[in-house]
Amino acid sequence: MKKTLDTIKGIHPGYVLERELRKCKLGKGQFAISMGEFPQTLTAITKGRRRMNIALAMKIEKLLSMEEGYFMVLQVYYDIEQQKKKENKDIENEHPDLGQLRSVLFWDTDIKKIDWHKQKKAVIKRVFERGNETEKKEVIRFYGHKTVNAIIRL
Repeated sequence: MKKTLDTIKGIHPGYVLERELRKCKLGKGQFAISMGEFPQTLTAITKGRRRMNIALAMKIEKLLSMEEGYFMVLQVYYDIEQQKKKENKDIENEHPDLGQLRSVLFWDTDIKKIDWHKQKKAVIKRVFERGNETEKKEVIRFYGHKTVNAIIRL
């Protein structure tokens, strides 16, 4: 179980359940009814809109002959991943001073929708290829000398 869990950590258990049901060629509705559950409940879980609970996880694991606790372990890993995203939201929303960057520098995209952390390599390269001194200074301030120098050298 550990090896499998390492590859699917952070994925909602409902997505894994849906995959298992497809592999077994079982319909969600019929499977839910066979467990004494509402089909809507199972559908909400497989779409990632609802959490897996212990009682339901145990029923599913028993019917699918899966290791006990499998879906709850997945749920915990998923919850941890969601919490990390929530805590990092402030960092992800951080951006350079847009007043220092000309929007024409990013003519092909909406400057307010740029993910400044995921696309830092492209941002730094573009600013250093086409930007003025003020823009370069702002990028250095935002990302730091070490990061900028490492990317420019590539």
